[in-house]
Amino acid sequence: MPEWTAFAGFVGVVLAGLLFLARASTQAVTAPSASSAETQTSEFPPTLTERVVDAPDRDARPVDSGDGALHLSTTALLVNVVVSQGLFATLLVVGMWVAAVPVSSLGLTVDALSLGAGVGLGVVLHAINTLGSRLSERFDLGDATALREAMAPDSAGGWAALLLVVLPLVAGFEELLFRGVLIGTFATGFGVSPWLLAAVSSVAFALGHGAQGRAGIVVTGLLGFVLAAAFVLTGSLITVVVAHYLVNALEFVVNER
Repeated sequence: MPEWTAFAGFVGVVLAGLLFLARASTQAVTAPSASSAETQTSEFPPTLTERVVDAPDRDARPVDSGDGALHLSTTALLVNVVVSQGLFATLLVVGMWVAAVPVSSLGLTVDALSLGAGVGLGVVLHAINTLGSRLSERFDLGDATALREAMAPDSAGGWAALLLVVLPLVAGFEELLFRGVLIGTFATGFGVSPWLLAAVSSVAFALGHGAQGRAGIVVTGLLGFVLAAAFVLTGSLITVVVAHYLVNALEFVVNER
């Protein structure tokens, strides 16, 4: 018999840890350093720290600027993402197994319709995300591109790792947590309206991207709610994972290639 209450408490701890790291990362990347007061960064996954974006060699070794901020190379950033996102994803999966939570509550069915819907939704959301970034730049509401530039590889191998390992892991973990668990599993276990859970999960999703500035939080929250609505309407986690992946992948390919 599923241990719904215990699992919900465990998910709360995981989410709190994730948002704590997001907050710490936000403070790190938004505080101007003594060596480069004009350098700004934005958060991609919520566990990254600051890096100098305009360094001549993206794969240079990490250095300490002397102001307490660690400036990471592109490779170090990508490894950071894989380790942190992989750790949180593993915790969720283990937690589901220990609590005997049914996998069916996640909506893991795969079919051509789910994949096609994910592709279409991802393209539309990319367009909305692009518009939001341009409005943010126009009205000086925050820089949502600096960390994307920092994470963009400059080699074929780097791009392969980004597109085939890092971004799929990010999309898979975030959709597992914010849509699959916080909406699907909780609605199944507690009988709560999935639309109410969609609203709550979208707020948490937005807070996890605070370093993108005020506009970034709003846009991310809206994108998160669209993904949540798609999950509720389709019942397919695969659809939103594919859409999420395409939003991130197109952001890099269109702007950094």
